[in-house]
Amino acid sequence: MALTVGLVGLPNVGKSTLFNALTHGRAEASAYPFCTIDPNVGIVPVPDERLAQLQTVLTPDSCTPTAIQFTDVAGLVRGASRGEGRGNQFLADIRDADALIHVVRCFENPSVVHIDGSLDPRRDIRIVEDELILADLEIIDNVLPRLDTLVRIDPRSTRRIEFETLQALSAQLSDGCPVRDCDLSPEQLTSVNAYGLISAMPVVYVANVDESRHGNGELFQCPEELESLGRDNVLVIAAGIEAEIATLATAAEQGEFLQAMGLQERGIDRLIRTAYSLLGLITFYTFAHRKLQAWQLPHSTTAAQAAGRIHTDMEKGFIRAEVATARDLVDTGSWARLKSRGQLRIEGRTYPVEDGDVMQVLFKV
Repeated sequence: MALTVGLVGLPNVGKSTLFNALTHGRAEASAYPFCTIDPNVGIVPVPDERLAQLQTVLTPDSCTPTAIQFTDVAGLVRGASRGEGRGNQFLADIRDADALIHVVRCFENPSVVHIDGSLDPRRDIRIVEDELILADLEIIDNVLPRLDTLVRIDPRSTRRIEFETLQALSAQLSDGCPVRDCDLSPEQLTSVNAYGLISAMPVVYVANVDESRHGNGELFQCPEELESLGRDNVLVIAAGIEAEIATLATAAEQGEFLQAMGLQERGIDRLIRTAYSLLGLITFYTFAHRKLQAWQLPHSTTAAQAAGRIHTDMEKGFIRAEVATARDLVDTGSWARLKSRGQLRIEGRTYPVEDGDVMQVLFKV
């Protein structure tokens, strides 16, 4: 199952244009607010050079990459947490996301209306952040009285840590601090996971610029207003150009376009990889019955848990895993050759799977 990334931002910032570039879709992208009514959903494969190399060497009958689901929802406005615009529905559409891509308008265009009448990226970010914080605060403040009663009746209640964590979050959210920036222990985070707090989700900002922002080399220049957010937290992308590239029929045509622009790769590919990294994922591979497949896993997942990602029976009956690196398999050309050279490792249930591992799982039914 693909993990989900929500595309959020004010109306008319270029979310639907970016979504079309990601998915080669036809989401409506117009110059007026709220042209996106229902969420647009698309499954996007993760660019993976190792998988392509493995496919060339192993010549499988089928090859399946990992994927991320992107959801483009209606633009957010001031008061969304109180139902302004399509606020309540917007919030419902993204509560199940695993991470957020916050698209920020950094281009001037008189023909595309700005919801607040002027270009101000920092203000726009604050508007969206405030609404997400207020939405989370409403959920927490609604549940605190009931939890307070529970822990008063039973001081040893297993929900005390949940109650105390929500109390602390209520105070910090009231001060404008999103949950993701609050200092919580893993136990505290687990205790409030069920609430789907939106401001707890990891976020990366996409500065949507126009072609005039093109710098020397492969990247567009980051707008000064967003530099304080940090290099790792901001991707600079010209969504209009990316959408134009997506309309080209062949990889060769896209390559020629990129070369003419002085770009080494699509900004969309960087965005997909960033989203994958944002979710804290690694990739491992399996090759069985002539089928090559990439799988996504959180960091520090054990071999037995990875086997369960393939099939629950494999985790229950896990015996051991034969493991090699994708690089070694590409270099040698076959699993049998790796085994003859002693380059296969035998790992047990608790082995932490590493990014780029290729695994064959032995299990009993």
